[in-house]
Amino acid sequence: MSTPVQPQSPRPARPRPKRGEGQWALGYREPLNKNEQAKKDDNPLNVRDRILNIYSKRGFDSIDPSDLRGRFRWMGLYTQRAPGFDGGKTALLEEEELDDRYFMMRVRSDGKLLPSATVRALGEVGRDYARDTADVTDRANIQYHWIRVEDVPAIWDRLEAGGLSTIEACGDSPRPFLGSPVAGVATDEIIDGSSALEEIARRYIGDPAFSNLPRKFKTALTGHPSHDVSPETNDVSFVGTVHPEHGPGFDLWVGGGLSTNPMLAQKLGVWIPLDEVADAWAGVASVFRDYGYRRLRSRARLKFLVADWGVEKFRQVLEDEYLHKKLVDCPSPASPVGHRDHIGVHDQKDGKKYVGLAPVAGRVSGTMLVQLADLMDTYGVAGARLTPYQKIVLIGVEPTVVEQLIDELDLIGLEARPSNWRRHTMACTGIEFCKLAIVDTKERARSLVAELERRFPGLDTPITVNVNGCPNACARTQVADIGLKGQLVTVDGKQVEGFQVHLGGATGLQANFGRKLRAHKVTSADLDDYVTNVVTAYLEDRTEGENFASWAARADEELLRGERVPAGAPA
Repeated sequence: MSTPVQPQSPRPARPRPKRGEGQWALGYREPLNKNEQAKKDDNPLNVRDRILNIYSKRGFDSIDPSDLRGRFRWMGLYTQRAPGFDGGKTALLEEEELDDRYFMMRVRSDGKLLPSATVRALGEVGRDYARDTADVTDRANIQYHWIRVEDVPAIWDRLEAGGLSTIEACGDSPRPFLGSPVAGVATDEIIDGSSALEEIARRYIGDPAFSNLPRKFKTALTGHPSHDVSPETNDVSFVGTVHPEHGPGFDLWVGGGLSTNPMLAQKLGVWIPLDEVADAWAGVASVFRDYGYRRLRSRARLKFLVADWGVEKFRQVLEDEYLHKKLVDCPSPASPVGHRDHIGVHDQKDGKKYVGLAPVAGRVSGTMLVQLADLMDTYGVAGARLTPYQKIVLIGVEPTVVEQLIDELDLIGLEARPSNWRRHTMACTGIEFCKLAIVDTKERARSLVAELERRFPGLDTPITVNVNGCPNACARTQVADIGLKGQLVTVDGKQVEGFQVHLGGATGLQANFGRKLRAHKVTSADLDDYVTNVVTAYLEDRTEGENFASWAARADEELLRGERVPAGAPA
């Protein structure tokens, strides 16, 4: 008689090994995507010599594709969007199909005070080589379009003579720094951090040790109590603070960023003296380089690492492995209400004035910058700074010439006493030049500003409007009172340009991301009326002293959708 076969219990499933995220410090050095492979194949900083010695001499067709769509970015160069492709093609075509034979170029300012000669050089480059373009971005850059590769060496010569550079203005690198536009002159400044930004740039910009980061790395530093550099939305921020024993220094914030997964920076609650800021910056950048995720580009920003680790672990790794010392504890400084853009006329600590100027949505021109340089010379202005809000601040103006200077600035299109709408509206590059964009932004923002100025000429409270051409939030859509994210909207079976709306976002004391309404989109054609209805509803429904962000957080959805036209809405 045979022995019956006993059933065997199933073997326990072997757990799948966790996929590596490409973190160098954990041994994952082999490239896990084409971007990482390209950086391993050749340090992107090496492309500068090829631009100077080969591509500028042989022309666009001589450019190696891996340089054109990759390493050129480390020199501040992107191919711009070829004309004739609507927003519906953005996600359907390969990048090379959208490439024009011209470039967008970004120029770093890094919080520097720009003398008139440098402002003139910026203007002349725009006028002579970029079809008179020269936008002020919210990274405090000057951005040109229509650049030919043949002209790049001459452009670099002019910029470098003025103390400026395009190196690492784009790419997986330390992007241009945001510095306080009023550093060293504001009467209420806690500490002037200009020397720290200069030291970071001197040591580390163009350093191969930091030219291969997992993705972009954005830096902000301010010693002004208004936190005028949007520190909540940067990878690393140094924010002025006062230690009860050691005096003025900087708190350290890490892991901010917007785009499709917005996160606010987390505060370490420390005190860093001015002369140690550059070391702390290198430590944070090194943590990102060594532990940042390199497998998926969508998770390769520092904010994801900070979110996964938590701020306590991040601080411990920074101290133990990179700084080799403990940071000094200090409560994080109080956050201000809103932001300070420094528009208008303000006192300096030396008795002179600084004057903040507002172009519309950052759009200026080479000619306008040359005219600005002429006025700076005529009126003895010490210098200009670009701001994180697409504005320009003139530093060191004698009180006796302020009014005459303002009158002449008005004539060239730079207003020191602008309307609320002109003052508080920003826009990214948009479909005009950007290969990622879906809708027009710059011209749409300009026309919106003009219409809102007509409909609400005496608005008594600031309302910010940020217009973005795609989900990447280059114009900080989620932290505006009214954030407009470009997308296509179907109307009567046809796709037209439109926006998803974010309402009530803010930085500072009320820092949060704007409220999104389910399935709510606004066409570009209906945008003027939509904003009018929402603003009118706010003005009628607000309580005394209530700002737009607070109102938007509590308002009925019907009012936020703009579907009910308030009785007092201007036509």
